[in-house]
Amino acid sequence: MHGPGAGHAGPEAILTGVTIKALIFDFDGLLVDTETTLLESWRWEWQRHGLELEPAGFFADHGGDVNESRYVALAGAVGPAYDRESSHLLRTAHRARLNAALQPAPGITDWLDRAAGLGLRLAVASSSGSAHVSPLLDQVGLRDRFEVLATGDEVGAHKPDPGVYLLALDRLGLLAEEAVAFEDTAHGVTAARTAGLRCVAVPNPHADHRRFLAADLLLPSAVSMSLDAVLAELAA
Repeated sequence: MHGPGAGHAGPEAILTGVTIKALIFDFDGLLVDTETTLLESWRWEWQRHGLELEPAGFFADHGGDVNESRYVALAGAVGPAYDRESSHLLRTAHRARLNAALQPAPGITDWLDRAAGLGLRLAVASSSGSAHVSPLLDQVGLRDRFEVLATGDEVGAHKPDPGVYLLALDRLGLLAEEAVAFEDTAHGVTAARTAGLRCVAVPNPHADHRRFLAADLLLPSAVSMSLDAVLAELAA
C-alpha cells in the first residue's frame, strides 16, 4: 500500500487478500446527474413543438451518443416543417443551461474525500467523449480528483464493451483485481465485470434496479453507505 493510507490496514487491503489500489467511476448519471438533464432537454424540445415525449425506451441499453435516432423520431412526429439544425442548436443550448446548475451527486464528494485519505487512486471510465466529460468535471470541481480519464472517443466500442475500463486500467498500470468500478447503468456494470472488475452499482434515477443482478453490490445512492463500509461489504 502507498500514499496517505500507508502504514495501517485500511479496508482497501482486505478484499480477497488483494490490495485495492484504485477506484474507477463512470461519469454520466453517477458522478453528476447528466442523465436527467439529457432527458429534460429532449422533453423541452418536444414540448416546443407542442408534443409530449414518451420517456419509456428513451435511454439506450448501451453507452455512447444515440441522439441521432432521437432527432429522427422527433422529425417523424413533427413532419415536414421540422428543422433539424435549429432543433439541435436550441436543445443543446437548453441542456447547457441545465448542466450549468449541476453539482456532484449526493455522497460522491464524501467517497472521493475518503478515497484520498486511504491513498486510493481515482479514474473515470465513461462512454461519453472527453469534450463532454472534462468540462463538466471542471465545472463541478472534481477534475483534479482523478488521475486518469478514459472516454468513449478513445476506444472502438461503447459499454457494455469493456474497452474503456481496460483503457483506464492500462493507464493506471493496474490489474483488474486491484481496482473497483462504480456504475449507474446495467450495461455499465456488464462492461466493468467483463473487464474483470468488481462493481458497485448506484443506479441513476431513470434506471431499473431489477436489472443490476451482475453487480457485486447495489446501493440506492452514494449517501446510503460510507466508502469504508462499501469496501468492507465487497470483502465480505
